Amino acid sequence: MTVQDETNAKTAVSDGIILSDAAAGKVKSLLEQEGRDDLALRVAVQPGGCSGLRYQLFFDERSLDGDVVKEFGGVKVVTDRMSAPYLGGATIDFVDTIEKQGFTIDNPNATGSCACGDSFH
Repeated sequence: MTVQDETNAKTAVSDGIILSDAAAGKVKSLLEQEGRDDLALRVAVQPGGCSGLRYQLFFDERSLDGDVVKEFGGVKVVTDRMSAPYLGGATIDFVDTIEKQGFTIDNPNATGSCACGDSFH
């Protein structure tokens, strides 16, 4: 790996959320079911849960001052400026197996999580 490749990899990790193709496809499908193409997937971190911080994912039409906006496969992902530092490099995926169905978040900034998996610190 060259120095430039390492720099690009570090920038990608610190440059915000990554939405997998599976997650982007699921979000797009949900938006189509609602008949809405004006909404973005907002990802936020709020105080709460056993470990101190809880993820929130929801559709939003608002644009807030300082929002970090990225696009994946035609899906806009928005993070507010307070949540962005907690989510840099986090990957959102969608799994659909017999054991589990839903969105998952792999966050390199989380130093631990609770047993239920709903919160982190």
